[in-house]
Amino acid sequence: MKKGEQKVLNENDVARYVRQAVGDYFVDLDGEEPSCAVYDMVINCVEKPLIETVLHHAGGNQTRAAELLGMNRNTLRKKIQTHKIKS
Repeated sequence: MKKGEQKVLNENDVARYVRQAVGDYFVDLDGEEPSCAVYDMVINCVEKPLIETVLHHAGGNQTRAAELLGMNRNTLRKKIQTHKIKS
């Protein structure tokens, strides 16, 4: 890999990381019920770093970041506010 290049994770890598993290979460619960909806918890945990990373890649350009994420720019702006992301 050349300087400045990032390794692109394929879908299998991302899926493996999610499976491991969610599996570890249930192990840590040790039989207790989750205190919140697991789906919402995972999405909230993943969404902020995803948006931050894509914004950084897009040089802070929200229009370009929204295109890369496949969402409307206004939706991205709402998510930036919700997650208190500094752009």
